[in-house]
Amino acid sequence: MIMARVFARIARKRKGVPHMKRSFSHLILLLINRAALTTGTASLTMMLSAPKTASAHGFAGSRFFPATLSTDDPFVADEFSLPTVSRIVTPDGGGTRDTEVSSDIALRITPKWDIEFGETFIMLNPSQGKAVNGFGNLSIGSKYEFFENDEHEAVVSLGLGVDVGGTGSKEAGADTFSTWTPGLFFGKGLGDLPQKWSLLRPLAVTGLIGVAIPSSARTDGSPNPAVLQWGFAVEYSLIYLQEQVRDVGLRAPFDRLIPLVEFSFSDPLNRGQSGLTTGTINPGIIWSGKYFQVGAEAVIPVNSRTGNDVGFIAQLHFYLDDLFPHSLGRPLFGGTR
Repeated sequence: MIMARVFARIARKRKGVPHMKRSFSHLILLLINRAALTTGTASLTMMLSAPKTASAHGFAGSRFFPATLSTDDPFVADEFSLPTVSRIVTPDGGGTRDTEVSSDIALRITPKWDIEFGETFIMLNPSQGKAVNGFGNLSIGSKYEFFENDEHEAVVSLGLGVDVGGTGSKEAGADTFSTWTPGLFFGKGLGDLPQKWSLLRPLAVTGLIGVAIPSSARTDGSPNPAVLQWGFAVEYSLIYLQEQVRDVGLRAPFDRLIPLVEFSFSDPLNRGQSGLTTGTINPGIIWSGKYFQVGAEAVIPVNSRTGNDVGFIAQLHFYLDDLFPHSLGRPLFGGTR
């Protein structure tokens, strides 16, 4: 959900563990925790009922796009992720097990424009040295959906994310400078293919491209390059297959599955860092109900600069626009009451 933080999840370099400042970012965490308590209580009851297709979140025509785990989807929605857990072994310090637990919340200001907040708790366990843990920098973002074509299951959005420098611990590698990341997001379903290609119609692609721009060119003598951030997800929706193509006899929970593969890459552009690409390929699966989804992916580094072993990412994600359509899940302006 938060573009700047998701983009930098694997690529950033760390030196220690963050302790978040007890100011604006602490207030945001309190709001997130309050939302989590409310959402969790309601969901315990709702998850026992039979799942149905979500009524608001992530639709273009008949196509439902889930919230992807490793790259951001193009939709503006009221949504809440708690927790997102990831782990990978990075090459830092001769090999460091990097485990992260994060939370994100997005709330619509208008039906096509939202604001997003995110925070991450990081646990670093180096092969040499002392294990450390703490909070990373606060992430703030916003997204505007300016194009949607229901007939062709297409959507395009613009977004801006900022990793707020100085809100995490410097020794953890949380930057003292801010990083601004404007980006373009897109989604396209293949439901408009001719009938002879019907088994390909459940396929969909979402993707993004942006540039992470640091507010400081150097820190302690080390360069801070601008970084091209790009990625995409290829999805095959069994939900779409069952409901829009043909009933192949799938039963719960298999009729709610969306297998997918995500690709996430970072390419430094300047200051002597060009060509030092990092990235991951993440095959996985998402189960989506009416009010929430759960997903898990393997995280496969594309080179030794990214990581030394296969990691994982898993997420529990709530659709606030379906859980609370008349309160927390309604746009501040322009929504129906």
